[in-house]
Formats: sequence, C-alpha cells, structure tokens
Amino acid sequence: MLTSRGRLIAWAGLVFVAALASQQCSSKPAATSTAATPAAPSLDSSLAPTLSVKELMEHIIDPTSDWIFDAAVIDITRKGVTETKPLSDDDWLKVERGGYVLAESTNLLKIPRRMVPADEEGKPHQPGEPELPPEQIQAKIEKDRALWYKHADGLKAAALEAVQVAKARDLDGLFKVGDKVDKACEACHLEYWYPGDREAVLKDQNSTVTYDPPKPSSSGAASKKK
Repeated sequence: MLTSRGRLIAWAGLVFVAALASQQCSSKPAATSTAATPAAPSLDSSLAPTLSVKELMEHIIDPTSDWIFDAAVIDITRKGVTETKPLSDDDWLKVERGGYVLAESTNLLKIPRRMVPADEEGKPHQPGEPELPPEQIQAKIEKDRALWYKHADGLKAAALEAVQVAKARDLDGLFKVGDKVDKACEACHLEYWYPGDREAVLKDQNSTVTYDPPKPSSSGAASKKK
C-alpha cells in the first residue's frame, strides 16, 4: 500500500508524463505545417479543336482511308487485269494503322467544331453547287446530333473491321471491308453534304458491277466470278 508521500510522487509522475505527451502532440501540427503539401494538378477539361470538319476530312480522314482503299485494288482495262494487294508485313501493318487512325478520327468528329475554316465562313453559296452551305450542314447536325454520332459510329465499326482483316491477312476480307468504309463515308455525305444527290448516287451504287478477285481453282488455275 502506498503512503501519502508515495501517492504524491506517483501523481506527480503521471502529471509529468501527461505534460510531455501533450507537448509532443502539440508540436506535431507545427512540424506538419512546415512541410509543403503537393497541390493537385488543375486539369483543363475543355477541348479546343484545331481543325474544322472540312480540314479534319481533308488532312486526316480522307488520306487515312486511302491506306485501306489503295491496299487492295483491281484495275480492269483493255490491256487486262492488274491487281494490287498487300505482299509484306509492312503492307498489312499500314492497313492496320489506317484502320486504327480512322477509327480514332471518328471520335474527333463527335467533338463540336466549326464546319469550315474561319476564313471560309460566310462566303456566298453559288446556285447549283451540289454541296450544302456550311451553315445548313451545321444546322442539320445540331438538330439531331444522335444521327451524326450514328454515322460516325458506322465509320468506326468499318475501320475496326479493317484492323481485324489486316491482322488476319485476309485479302478477300480487305476488298469487302474497303467497300464498307466507302459506304459508311458516302452515307454521311449524302445525309449532310449533298443530300440532293442521294437518289442518283444510290441508283449508281445499285447498278455498279462488283468484281471478286481471282481465286485458285482445284486444278490450280485461276477462276473468275462474274
């Protein structure tokens, strides 16, 4: 049993320990406050397009789609049939890259942007021109953006199919997917750029004769479908 003097000493010890602990706790915020806390980066989520839709088409989408179109071509003339096709891994890789770039470009089409460069806006539209003026195209898009996105997604699906065709080294598939990319582009153009030509273009598409590339027959000779 502790005496009165012993209790006094023990109580004094507890007070000293509590005071020391209090001093240490109170000093922590001061130490922490001197350390610089990294500020969270401020991210600018706004998108400022560089190109108009016209420039996006001319400088990215059109030339990139040619990587697919020009990879498999059958030229029929009086001199005979000339066939162009991918022969090397690099040839097929170009098709694959074209499909990826074209697919990614469809996302750029969904970002609101002006239809033509600023210096072409407001120019008078000549009577008889097949293309609609930029302001009318813009109005059609803004009236139904879901339809605009649908056309973009159609091109994206065809472009990604071209990627798979290239990876599979599928020559027959390359001819077919090139036609799908072309029709996806044409469908959008007929909707927004020259809707007045829709009937004539569709009639021409339906009357076009398609040609299947020659395939080796069972005897080894090439056969052609008509």
